Parts: sequence; C-alpha cells; structure tokens
Amino acid sequence: MKVAFNGTALLSPLTGIGQYAYHLAGGLRQQPDLDLMLFYADRFGRDLASGAPPIVGRARQLVRSVMPKAYEINRWLQQRKFDKGVRKERFDLYHEPNFMAFRFDGPSVVTVHDLSWIRYPHTHPAQRVAAMNKFFEPGLRAASLVLTDSEFVRREVMEVFGIAQDRIQPIALGLDGAFKPMAAAQTQALLARLQLTHGSYFLSVGTMEPRKNLETTVQAYAQLPDALRARYPLVMAGMKGWRTTSLEKILAPLVSKGQVRALGYLERSDLATVTAGALAMVYPSLYEGFGLPPLEAMGCGVPAITSNVSSLPEVVGDTGLTVDPLDPSALAEAMRTLAQAPQMRAELSTRAVERAARFTWEQCVRETAAAYRRVLNNSR
Repeated sequence: MKVAFNGTALLSPLTGIGQYAYHLAGGLRQQPDLDLMLFYADRFGRDLASGAPPIVGRARQLVRSVMPKAYEINRWLQQRKFDKGVRKERFDLYHEPNFMAFRFDGPSVVTVHDLSWIRYPHTHPAQRVAAMNKFFEPGLRAASLVLTDSEFVRREVMEVFGIAQDRIQPIALGLDGAFKPMAAAQTQALLARLQLTHGSYFLSVGTMEPRKNLETTVQAYAQLPDALRARYPLVMAGMKGWRTTSLEKILAPLVSKGQVRALGYLERSDLATVTAGALAMVYPSLYEGFGLPPLEAMGCGVPAITSNVSSLPEVVGDTGLTVDPLDPSALAEAMRTLAQAPQMRAELSTRAVERAARFTWEQCVRETAAAYRRVLNNSR
C-alpha cells in the first residue's frame, strides 16, 4: 500500500502534533506492507524529518502576524505541490495527521486532535481560527475514516459535526521511551547546570499560549506560602507563543525573586530529565485532546495536577490530582498537598508508571496501520 503522509508538522519545533507525526511516521515506515512517503510542503520524500529549532516557529508566527492571508497563500501553494506529487506517485491512500486535509481523489484518513479553535477560539490567533474554519471541514467530510487521540475527541466530533460513530476511531498516543523514572544521580548534571534540585520544583510544560492556562498556574503558585515557594520554585518549559503580555506581567515579580524559572524550549532529552526531576507537574489546561506532557510526567513517575475537563482525566486516571482549571485556589491547594505529602506522592508515582506503560507508540502505529488496511479494503 502506497501512502501519502503529510509531514509538514515535522518542519517546525516538535510540540504535541509534531511528536505524534514523528513517532507515527517513524513506526509506519517499518511496516512491511506500507510504502510511506512524506509530503514536506513542496516535495514528497521517504526521509523522516525530526523538527526545527524554536527560531523557525517564532519566525513563522511573525510572518503570519504581519502578512494578510498568510495561511491561505501557503495553503494554495502547498496544494499545488501536493497535487503534482500525487499525480506522479499514484498513492493508494492519504493520511492527514494535522487536521486540515488537502484535496485528494481517493481514500483518506484525517486525524483530529481536538476542537479547541471551536470551543475556545479566543485562545488562538485569529488567522489560525479563520484558516481552520475554512479548510478543516471539507477534509473531514471527505475522509474515509477520522482518527482521534481520545474518546473525548471522538464524542466532540460527533456532537459538533454529526459524523457517524462508525467513521471515527480513537487511537491513543504513546509515551516516548526517554520519559522514565530517574534517580537524583541521573538528573544531577543537567539540574545543577539549571540551578535546580531533584524533587524540589513544580514543573509546567507547554507553549506559552492562552489555552494552556498558564496564568492560572502562576496565580495559584503565587498563593502558596512564601516559604514553600522559596523551597519549591515553579519551572516553566516551553516556547513563547502568542498573547503572553498579561502572563509576563504576573510572572515578573516571581521571576525577580527566583521563584519562577522560565527555561524556554528544551530538547527532548533535556525535557525528559527535567520532567523526571520534578516534584510534580502542573497542567491545568483549559482543553486538551490528549495531553502528552502529563503522560510524560507519569512515565517518569512524577504525579500530575491536571484539569478535570476534556481528555485529561481519561489519560491521567487515578495517578494524579484533578482540579477545576478556572479555580486558582483549588490548584494552589493541590500543589500544597503534593508538596507536603511524600507518602501520597510515592503512591501516585507507582500508579503513574504502571498506567503510563499502557500507552505506547508501537500500539498507536499498529492500530493506525490496521485502520489504513481497513479503509483500503472497504474502498475496493
């Protein structure tokens, strides 16, 4: 089976969707009955790109902010290149792993990670919302099969777009093997360089954007007693995104005291080490289709404090604490509880490692490859 796979997400820094595309494409390339070719905006190839430095992501954000209709122009150019490659390669099936499928005259699979631009449009740049509203639904309607990251997103797609249940298949994402429990001796070299101590900081991971609800994280942390903040700093790992002015304002006094440490974007190996060294992860996102960072914390045996909404309870289960993402006081209380209850942390850690082991990229690849075969057999 010759499969066209859109790999343009691999040309940016690998955040959530990029990680999905990277691990999935890498595994699919090993399937003996699949010939996977990746589309990289202007060409098809069989090589697997592995992301770009953060400056590339920031440059693209800048271009989109100053160039009217940047999404539309880019989309038109990519569709032309995609069509040219399709005519040459004669694919049996096309998989769009990143929402907005190109036009394709044949069986297609589309992965829908969430409907956040519909549920929370104010948390996205306006151009992105406009592009999603224009280009997403036609590809969704044309798809032979829709994949989702969770049962929660499957229900969302059914509710909002009326897609029949038998046309949607949830396939959970997997855990990167780099995220595993580490002793203090294993994290010491990197943490010493970052002036951090193993087991003595809260960790927040994610691009600095409104949907990740980082303002609530910082507000909750600021409610902790000063002595607790002095002992357990809040470490923030992730690229700067958009609409960060108000976040930066409330961060400033805590940063000046050394109680908040903004590390920016971390390479995967460093992120795994920083995650494994944390006391707990704090992730009160407003809306997630899956939530890889909490799963990665679970893999490291680090309890996660997450929202009690969207897909996060489905992923975290009973391995962490869940709170109302709009209640800073509840979040602060959860942080205080974990900081002061080592026995609870130990019990949650054990459960987290066990539960995280259920989520593998190998399983994600197997289920996706089987979905391809089913779609192609049905089309014949």
